[in-house]
Amino acid sequence: MHNEDANDIIYKESSNETIDASIRPRGTLDILSKREIEALRSISREDRSELLQNCALAVLSCGGWSDDYSRPKSRFPDFSLEVHQNDRGLRLELKNAPADAFVDGEVIEGIAELLGSVVRDIAFIGAEIDAGNFDENTSRGITDSVFGILRHAHLLVPRKDPNLVVCWGGHSIKRPEYEYTKKVGYELGLRGMDICTGCGPGAMKGPMKGANIAHAKQRHYPNRYIGITEPGIISAEPPNAIVNNLVIMPDIEKRLEAFVRLSHGIIVFPGGAGTAEEILYILSILLHPENQSVEMPLIFTGPEGSKSYFEELDAFIRLVLGDEAAEKYKIIIENPVIVAREMAKGHKVVKKYRKAIKDAYYYNWSLMIDESLQHPFEPTHDNMTNLNLRRDQPIHELAANMRRAFSGIVAGNVKAQGIELIKAHGRYQIQGDSDIMEGLDKLLQGFVDQGRMKLPGSTPYEPCYDVLTA
Repeated sequence: MHNEDANDIIYKESSNETIDASIRPRGTLDILSKREIEALRSISREDRSELLQNCALAVLSCGGWSDDYSRPKSRFPDFSLEVHQNDRGLRLELKNAPADAFVDGEVIEGIAELLGSVVRDIAFIGAEIDAGNFDENTSRGITDSVFGILRHAHLLVPRKDPNLVVCWGGHSIKRPEYEYTKKVGYELGLRGMDICTGCGPGAMKGPMKGANIAHAKQRHYPNRYIGITEPGIISAEPPNAIVNNLVIMPDIEKRLEAFVRLSHGIIVFPGGAGTAEEILYILSILLHPENQSVEMPLIFTGPEGSKSYFEELDAFIRLVLGDEAAEKYKIIIENPVIVAREMAKGHKVVKKYRKAIKDAYYYNWSLMIDESLQHPFEPTHDNMTNLNLRRDQPIHELAANMRRAFSGIVAGNVKAQGIELIKAHGRYQIQGDSDIMEGLDKLLQGFVDQGRMKLPGSTPYEPCYDVLTA
């Protein structure tokens, strides 16, 4: 038996046993035309084949806790997936799949649903993008693309009052922090709120687990536990077992846009570089001059032991972006009830605001997201070195560039492409105004010292960056 320190699960050790199976994906791919099925079959054989295989293997390994992107592939090197067509729809042929995804030869129902999401988003949506059916060149086109992907995944629910809380936080958190995320999720669930996270372990799972218990008590159905990820992350960070709506956005920028356009409020738990990236992303939006009247409840919260973490984060935000940025969020320590009450109050304000401007409750069309935030940032060594991390720009643009710096660090930590770049060319070099760099270096070192850069049980953290403070 293994006790997963950050995730409150006790289960038998994963085995390397495999199974061959033929299954039908569940969910939103139930009805497809023959042309659509043929497109799926061809793309599963061609350019997206490796990506499809990796993401499918991650889902079949659901419940793991390693952020070593190569681990599932090394454990199951002979795994393969093929998409087949018959008149009743799709059939997935799995070879050498992890046996832990099956019970007495039958695939676990939730895993079948998540597999359907993988095929839909990697193969089907990928084919639509490759065919030019999404406009990737304009800001409005990208926002429409995000909308189209979420609609296809059945995540947009009309005629429903605002109740969706996006929860951000680290996969590598301490036990008291994880227990606290469950308590907050429980209080949110008692008040009828649904949960959306990055779908992984730690602070992404805890709120869902707490809400799940509260929803059962309140007989709150249907429950939505939405996980939003992207291809570079899901391979290293499989969905947790509670996620019942999974969507894999094409890139990190569309993932972040999906979070904020779906959300009716955001709660941030302790985390590392990825959490800092998400915070800087939402602050860059809320600090934009065209978003000054936008209602978006934003709460930072954690147990008493995390108080210093939020004090350091708050100090860094004030140093880099000023007190104006700090006015956009509230910090609440060790009080799940107050967090939930504040979010419930915020949802009422959001409803009133959206109603007044005639915006949809299920998708925040009115939010201004600068086009520079919508195009993928490639974390090459040159791009990381050339980031403008100086004060000679509006604060919302500085926040956006700081977000890109953290995005690169996340890539170097856990994404296959970033890890390979670091192996080939050494650490990223990050530079900017000296006081900003000193603050950044101090914040990142705090993340390292607190074990927030790697999952429990991983090898000691080796930084993928150098912050040039001189």
